[in-house]
Parts: sequence; structure tokens; C-alpha cells
Amino acid sequence: MNLTKREELLIYPKKFTRFEKARIIGARAIQIELGAPVLVNVPEDVSDPTDIAAIEFEHDAIPMTIVRRLPSGERIS
Repeated sequence: MNLTKREELLIYPKKFTRFEKARIIGARAIQIELGAPVLVNVPEDVSDPTDIAAIEFEHDAIPMTIVRRLPSGERIS
């Protein structure tokens, strides 16, 4: 299969770095604390926004996009 240059750029590891994960969970925890709706079912004993955000992250339910830069300076998301 022949891929275009742009399609080749979009193939990258889908794993998040620990820094990206911390940033996503932290930002989502702030949103939850300020009243944003929770996007997954959370056990009744969990009430901390950071824990709720971590559960949402595990379920891949957080609607955030990470933009990475290639060494050439081109952005991929």
C-alpha cells in the first residue's frame, strides 16, 4: 500500500508520555471541579476530581487532543 507523506506522518505511537498523561488528567480534573459533567460511570466512593479524571483517562473518554512536533517543526495531532 502506498501512503502519502501526510499519511506517513500520522502513523506514530498512540501511547501518551507520562507528561502528556499528567497534563490531560490535571486539566480534566480542573474542568470537573468547576462543574463539567463526568463522562463515565464513577463508583460512589470516588469523589476526588483527579481520581475521576484518571478513570475517564483509563476509559479513553476525555475529549482532548495532544499536538506533537516533529524535529522538522511540523505539527502532528
